[in-house]
Amino acid sequence: MNRLAGVTSPYLLQHADNPVDWWPWGAEAFEEARRRDVPVLLSVGYSACHWCHVMAHESFEDDETAAYLNEHFVSVKVDREERPDVDAVYMEAVQAATGQGGWPMTVFLTPEAEPFYFGTYFPPAPRAGMPSFRQVLEGVRDAWSGRRGEVDEVAGRIRSELAGRTIGYGADAPGPPGEPELADALLGLTRDFDARHGGFGGAPKFPPSMVLEFLLRHHARTGADGALEMVRATCEAMARGGIYDQLGGGFARYAVDAEWVIPHFEKMLYDNALLCRVYAHLWRATGSELARRVALETADFLVRELLTPQGGFASALDADSADPVDPDGPHREGAFYVWTPDGLRAALGEDDAGLAERYFGVTPEGTFEEGASVLQLPDSTGPVDGDRVAGVRERLLAARDGRPRPGRDDKVVAAWNGLAVAALAEVGAYFERPDLVNAAAAAGDLLVAVHTTQRAGELRLARTSRDGVAGPSEGVLEDYACTAEGFHALYAVTGDTAWLELSGLLLDTVLARFATPDGALYDTADDAEALIRRPQDPTDGATPSGWTSAAGALLTYAAYTGSARHREAAERALGVVRALGGRAPRFIGWGLAVAEAALDGPREVAVVGPEGDPATAALHREALLAPAPGAAVAVGAAGSAVPALLADRGLLEGRPAAYVCRRFTCAAPTADPAVLADQLRS
Repeated sequence: MNRLAGVTSPYLLQHADNPVDWWPWGAEAFEEARRRDVPVLLSVGYSACHWCHVMAHESFEDDETAAYLNEHFVSVKVDREERPDVDAVYMEAVQAATGQGGWPMTVFLTPEAEPFYFGTYFPPAPRAGMPSFRQVLEGVRDAWSGRRGEVDEVAGRIRSELAGRTIGYGADAPGPPGEPELADALLGLTRDFDARHGGFGGAPKFPPSMVLEFLLRHHARTGADGALEMVRATCEAMARGGIYDQLGGGFARYAVDAEWVIPHFEKMLYDNALLCRVYAHLWRATGSELARRVALETADFLVRELLTPQGGFASALDADSADPVDPDGPHREGAFYVWTPDGLRAALGEDDAGLAERYFGVTPEGTFEEGASVLQLPDSTGPVDGDRVAGVRERLLAARDGRPRPGRDDKVVAAWNGLAVAALAEVGAYFERPDLVNAAAAAGDLLVAVHTTQRAGELRLARTSRDGVAGPSEGVLEDYACTAEGFHALYAVTGDTAWLELSGLLLDTVLARFATPDGALYDTADDAEALIRRPQDPTDGATPSGWTSAAGALLTYAAYTGSARHREAAERALGVVRALGGRAPRFIGWGLAVAEAALDGPREVAVVGPEGDPATAALHREALLAPAPGAAVAVGAAGSAVPALLADRGLLEGRPAAYVCRRFTCAAPTADPAVLADQLRS
């Protein structure tokens, strides 16, 4: 066992028995490199990363390669999900130097943590124009020992370039985007839209969750049918494709093709939380039965497959697993999920296997590797017996459950759990599933009990936990913002003011530790570990950026409390969306969605009435189902003073009532859910 044996990250623990003498990220590793006067190999990955596993098997488990590394380098292994700040800083350097990036990320550093040579996956032997990993190691060693001046010059130049990439507004913040900028963003998305297959751009295709949220909000606010049609087409294509698990629910990370047929099979908590919410919002806007089914199946997947014993949600399921035919052999990508005609016959018998082949698009040639098919729902299935198909699906799921399962990364990430809390709370409320709301509240309880601490009067977050124990890494901006977003959803659904109070404490820390006076935001706190640059990125990646998530949480909190300070901070933060929305709308979708809420108000809805009263519940439900972008919904007894949105709201002629306000103007209070619906849709 090497130095990773005692860490909490499941990804690092996968490397704890490598012959490589790995160090976790920390000052001790760089001090050792200085003492020995050797470069640092920084290897960054995550547990569900297919090519990370490949490189580990090929190189890091190889005794000869490990011996060379141990002699000439200090090797540092980082879980990008545990240390997104480290990943962001060096990924920026990799992308700037090579024009591309990805994981595993392989970077060579000086003992001062300055990068000077970059790459991603390196094979064990030269392949397709790539040098072997051993050739790279030998080249770096030769440069370090024979051309040290060049290495130091390159490292210093790169550090200076990275340090100069600071985003700020200066004296004049541009303010949030208005109608022209949002129209430009819609036009850009329309140009990139794949009208044949749904989604945006070509292969590989990632689920555009945040862009879809923007389009749904834009349609709700403006009535733009084209925005809604892009959402409908994309959601249907994904739900019918191989990227969606047709048996167990839940989405894979992305499709390698433009038609959504062949997934990269890893399943991530954040993708499924975001998509669960998108499909629920599509149902809310259209009543689509497909959207309802997928939202519920995805929520059930989250609870069934990712719930931890402590009540949080695990980060991911691996793409790879053991071959059902050869469980002791090497793991294969997708082995748990794919089917052949023979496999269907073994599980179902001849007649039902024929139905399954037609219904799920399983062919002798296959759609994946070695004649296997990924299940999908082709358009040409024709009339089917719904009860029979349901029985077939149930039997296939039972048969699949007997296969060796993919590994699970069971660390709890604060930001991603915040996204899951928001999705489950809303889906549970929409579809009258109190079990899902309870699961959301339990995850929120875990975040409070395990991830939060008080420090100098501030509420601080740990990035991760495992087995109910907080990890060593400080929370980054997305952790604070997404957790606050989840707490807002819990408050809207349950009316428990504790969630709103907690979100306020988290947002106080955001304003104190992550924001600049001109309204820009950093990804790390001002008292976090100093890296070669303080990371700062407003654009969406696999999840909403911390910057735009914070803008959304600040805006919602301001609507609940009337806080001008939080509203102004949100509007300053949205200045970056004004600058980027028209030029790169696919990469700032959540910022555009928040801008839609700001333009719409957002609507402030106060529902007052006795708890447990059916009339109160009917008004509350109507408020939650309103498509108004980012509406802040509060519910409580008449006479409540917290939050400010409920203050001075009374019953209407003795009956529960709803009050809708927008931009300092309020509609007449109503006790009629139908009238409330009209007010919120106008």
